[in-house]
Amino acid sequence: MLFLASDLMIFAAFIASYFNLRSIANVWPPPGVVLDETSGTVGTAMLAASSATMLLTTHFLARNKFTISRLWLGATMLLGVAFVFLSYDDWLKRPFHIDTNAYGSLFYIMTGFHVCHVSTGVLLMTMLFFNMRKTAFQRDRRAGAEAIGFFWHFVFLIWLLIWGSIFVVH
Repeated sequence: MLFLASDLMIFAAFIASYFNLRSIANVWPPPGVVLDETSGTVGTAMLAASSATMLLTTHFLARNKFTISRLWLGATMLLGVAFVFLSYDDWLKRPFHIDTNAYGSLFYIMTGFHVCHVSTGVLLMTMLFFNMRKTAFQRDRRAGAEAIGFFWHFVFLIWLLIWGSIFVVH
């Protein structure tokens, strides 16, 4: 939990910087910034669905139902990977870059740092996928699996803050 708290502080600093720049700018977002709100919304739906499938994963894992748990975990992983590819495709289509202006810097730092977290989550889930039957992840000793679930839900909640800041409030 301490790791998630420290991670939250990093994301909070990024979001605070975003709103600080927004408050002092005459025009926000700056000229030349075009946002594809559809892509951001689709990504949000993917992460929301993946959070739900992660809940199902841990629910069935707690009952030692490995086959169905692995199925839901696989769905969670696919949604996470799809989010990463969607983000990458979205970055390639942007008419601004990390070095264009302060907005571009914050946009790419916030979304890039988040994609790093999504990728880390997918790697952790891959480890869980192949080690689910090991004692460390079963019934009463499943703290590792629960920690991966908490991390994944955290990644989704952080995305809601980023998405809300960039695509909804802008």
